[in-house]
This record gives sequence, structure tokens and C-alpha cells, in this order.
Amino acid sequence: MYDEKGRQYLDCINNVAHVGHCHPDVVKAAHEQNQVLNTNSRYLHDNLVDYAKRLSDTLPEKLCTFYFLNSGSEANDLALRMARQYTKHEDVIVLDHAYHGHLTSLIDISPYKFRNLEGQKEWVHVAPVPDTYRGLYREDHEDSVTAYANEVKTIIEQAHKKGRKIAAFFAESLPSVGGQIIPPAGYFQKVAEHVHKAGGVFIADEIQVGFGRVGTHFWAFQLQGEDFIPDIVTMGKPIGNGHPLACVATTKEIADTFAATGVEYFNTFGGNPVSCAIGLAVLDVIEKEHLQAHAMEVGNFLMKLFKELKIKHPIIGDVRGSGLFIGVDLIKDQAERTPATAEAEHLITRLKEEYILLSTDGPGRNVLKFKPPMCFNMEDAKFVVDTIDKLLTDMEEGQLNQDKTSTCST
Repeated sequence: MYDEKGRQYLDCINNVAHVGHCHPDVVKAAHEQNQVLNTNSRYLHDNLVDYAKRLSDTLPEKLCTFYFLNSGSEANDLALRMARQYTKHEDVIVLDHAYHGHLTSLIDISPYKFRNLEGQKEWVHVAPVPDTYRGLYREDHEDSVTAYANEVKTIIEQAHKKGRKIAAFFAESLPSVGGQIIPPAGYFQKVAEHVHKAGGVFIADEIQVGFGRVGTHFWAFQLQGEDFIPDIVTMGKPIGNGHPLACVATTKEIADTFAATGVEYFNTFGGNPVSCAIGLAVLDVIEKEHLQAHAMEVGNFLMKLFKELKIKHPIIGDVRGSGLFIGVDLIKDQAERTPATAEAEHLITRLKEEYILLSTDGPGRNVLKFKPPMCFNMEDAKFVVDTIDKLLTDMEEGQLNQDKTSTCST
């Protein structure tokens, strides 16, 4: 990226410009379709059908019905409506620290937001995030998968005692705002079992992490295993490489129940010819430039470099991730794993002075989050890690000098 003075910055956090800022193939597709036709979605157009078909090729067969929208927030709001219409239930279970969008309905199911606003609604239930580094059940637990899933089971049982019924378990496939968390494999399957038994559905929010970012798979929910398929999947951010585009994919059964109300779902701009042309172009670039495999290769290299750095710098407590979705957890001490919030903020500020754009996430704002455009390469990875190494060394030396001065004063 470049600022108004032409200075070049390395972007490590922009998961919206998925295939790269202003990718020429995406720009060309938008321009060419704009020259021919752009109108609302009441008019049939081949792009809409072609795009739905291409998306369906990336998903499990049962997720075969698509709704196109303009933002991730719209997609998650629609998913919530569908879940409630299908189940005839109201309540929603979400993970702690989750963020699902800025609409009123989504702030209500986003602990990251509602805890600073009007608080938790009666129909919202918050489950602990399945974080095996600093969560309730950690890496030394004998069965963290079952333990975390049982927390959801307990929430359902408590809700039932109050006469409430669960419509959905709503979760990011990889919790991002929660601190770049990688849920242990098998967790979603066990949660889905409890939720389905209670008459609810499982909604996977792929808005931050879909479209090949995790490297080994096209969708992050697939990290859980082939035997896990959500009932509803929502998409946004990277889907249009910066163009306002989003999607909800679901089963025919849920879609039919939603349509049976007699109140049609209509979105003026969702699925317009230009948006679909852009969506198709993004899929073409991911395929043509092998960006999913690239994400795995570069992501593995980046994590390897950070794990080596972890040995050198004790402030690095954990390095976790998949593909180009990586979190580096900064801590004050190894025993308590206290978030190094101030240090993380200082590091981010210094990185910007070095023309590297990075940010933090997690409830302690201490997790360095890497979600760069998928063209991020090996050279970029080494440059970032080398710069962080230098800055952490400077910080440690500064702290050492400060301690010496303090000791001498005493």
C-alpha cells in the first residue's frame, strides 16, 4: 500500500484485498461488466447462476442454495433469520469475545460489542472460546475437545430449564477478534451434535477466514475434518477483494422453510452482474495463481520463523495459525501468560514507523494478527520477522537499561 506521499507500506492485515490490492484481473472484470450492464437482481443474468455454481463446487454438496448480499453483516443477519425460521426457536449460543457484525441483531450476538453497550440479552448464551493456550482447558488437558463441547451442552441444558429453545450455535470457523484462535479438531462436530439434538442449527461464519486462507482447505470449517458440515455458511470480506459482496450458503431444506413464509427475500444490489463478475474473477485468480497452496507454503514458513524467534524472545508465548491466518501471543510471564498489552501496542507503533502495517487482537489486545493479502510472499515474511526481531531486541535492551538505572537509584 502507498500513502498520500507515495511511501510504500507492507500490508500484513488486509484480508479484504484477498488476492492483492487492485488486482488487474479483478479490476478488468468489474470494468468490462460495468460497460455492458449493471442493474438490480430482479433481472436474471448468467453471472449470478455461474457464480453460484462456482461457489457450490468449493463446498460440501448439501450446501447448495445461495443468497447474495453486500456485506458480511447482511449475511450474518440473514443467517440468523433463517435459523429462527427453520427451527422456530429464538436463542443463540455464541463464543466469548466473538464479533459477527455491526447491525443491531449482530451486536446482540457479539460479546466483543455488547459488553460495552447494553449488555447481554436473555436469548443470547456465551460459551467459552476453545482456546487451548489461555482458555479454560489448555494444551495439557486430557480431552479439551470434549471439555469445551460439554460447556455448550451445559448451556443448552440450563436454557431448557428456563423454558428457552436454541435456534443456533453461531461461530467464526477460526475466532479472529478473540485472538486468532484455532479450535481443536473435532470440537465443532461435538458441538453440532449437542445443538442438533436441541433442535438448533450450526452457523459457520467464514467472513474473515474463507477462500483458501487457511492453506490446507478452501474453507476454515474444513480444518475440523471431513465429517463436519455446517448447516449455514456465511461469507464476506475477501469474497469481492474490496468490492461490497457477501453470500449465505445453506441446505435446500433450510432454504425451502425460509421461502415458505411467503415473504420473499429480496436484496436490491445483492448478486448484481458486476458483483458476480468480480466474485468470479476472485475465484479465477485464487485458482490461476495457486493462492491456497501459496498460503500454506508461506504461512508454514512464517510460523517456522516465529517459532524460532520464540526461543530467542520470551515475550512470545505462543505462535498459532493455519495458512495465512496466524496469531503471535505476546506475554509478560510464562507462568501466568499475562497479556503483554502495552508491549504489543508499542511494537505495532514501531512497525508502522518501519512501514509495516500490523495490528493486535484478543481480549488483551496482545496477539499480533497476520491476515495479509494472499500474494504475501516468503520475502515479505522474512522481512517482517527480521524487523520484529530487531524491535523486540531493542525493547528488551531498553527494559534492561531501565532496570539497571532503577537498581542504581535504589
